[in-house]
Amino acid sequence: MDYKKIGKALLFPHIVILMILLPVSAVFLVYSMIFLGTSSVTAIISYVLAFYTLTVWCLRIPDIINFVKRIKNENKYVRIWRSDPRIRVNISLHGALIWNIAYAFLQFGLGIYHNTFWFCSLSAYYLSLAVMRLFLSRHTRRNDENAESAEKMIGELSKYRTCGIIFLIMNIFIALMTFFMVYWNRTFHHHEITTIAMAAYTFTSFTLAIMSMVRYRKYNSPVYSASKAISLASACVSMLTLESTMLTTFGDGTMTLFERRILLGVSGGAISAFIITMAIMMIVKGSEGIKAINTRKYSKGSV
Repeated sequence: MDYKKIGKALLFPHIVILMILLPVSAVFLVYSMIFLGTSSVTAIISYVLAFYTLTVWCLRIPDIINFVKRIKNENKYVRIWRSDPRIRVNISLHGALIWNIAYAFLQFGLGIYHNTFWFCSLSAYYLSLAVMRLFLSRHTRRNDENAESAEKMIGELSKYRTCGIIFLIMNIFIALMTFFMVYWNRTFHHHEITTIAMAAYTFTSFTLAIMSMVRYRKYNSPVYSASKAISLASACVSMLTLESTMLTTFGDGTMTLFERRILLGVSGGAISAFIITMAIMMIVKGSEGIKAINTRKYSKGSV
């Protein structure tokens, strides 16, 4: 018996087996954690299978890195994606736009069904995000490369300023959401596993939003900056919702209702103040930029 060959087959299985192991072990592990005790034979098997899956995937990390590098260097579509920020922004805007519209209609339907303004405020918030993203996506889709630079910048600054105005309006709905959380103790309750998954997603979105804002500043495009500001504002509100969910899901009675209201009120107020500050900065920066360009154009025309 060739033990070396067997060991290699176990540690470096075919990619098809790896792809099958990943969802199977994940579902099996979650099922065991939710419905089975830690001492049951089935649960132990799920832990072993999850450990084995993690091990063989980690052993494939060098191959995965080399594969990604080859794709980045050889695939023409990936090269276009990396070299054209307008395409990246456009695709991300349209994807988020579809999600915001769908979620807004879902929340509105829940508001009608349950006859509560809480879901309607959530619907209005996501609809505001959709309006801004639709507004910006029209610019990235129709941007004329042959247009005069000053005119293009005025158009971008105008949209940048308009998004700031919509942020101010949107802040009303955020204030309503915070009010419902604090005054009516309106929160979400999910299973612990679901809440942890939500936390991972929210923190990832928040981190990526900050990184994108920093990365896209080098393009000196108000439209790109506005699109990333929308993502950051959305991530901030998701953090507030996550905080409310975690307080409800993992609350063990050590925190009183008054203390929870204070915590949510302070967090909601801080997020609201941040969005108002960002909106005012966008309005002021957009107005000053348009005024400066028009002044330069007037000065050149007078000479």
